[in-house]
Order: sequence, then structure tokens, then C-alpha cells
Amino acid sequence: MRSEMQIHTIARQMFERHGFDAIAEAARNALACERKGEAEEAREWRHIEDAMKMMRGPHQS
Repeated sequence: MRSEMQIHTIARQMFERHGFDAIAEAARNALACERKGEAEEAREWRHIEDAMKMMRGPHQS
């Protein structure tokens, strides 16, 4: 399991590389892991996804 710092570092790097598409990419990675039965890896991708959502901030209307 990755540390909280590693999760946020990966999230920031993905955000810088892919912009807001990074959130969808993390979700796709989580789904792929879930389908392969890799529960721990899927949880990490969900955690990265959540970290990026927090970085993005609240939705604006």
C-alpha cells in the first residue's frame, strides 16, 4: 500500500500530465483492476482519483 504522500504525488503528476482527464484515467485504471480481481491496486487508484478530485476543488455552476 502506498503512503498518503505517494498517492498525492502520483495524483499531482497525473493532473499535470493529463489535466482533468486524469480523473477519468484513474477511474478507468481502478475498473480494470477490479475486473482482474486486483482489489488492493483498485483501492489505490480510487484513492488517487479522490485526491485529484480534491485538488480540482468544488464544481462551479
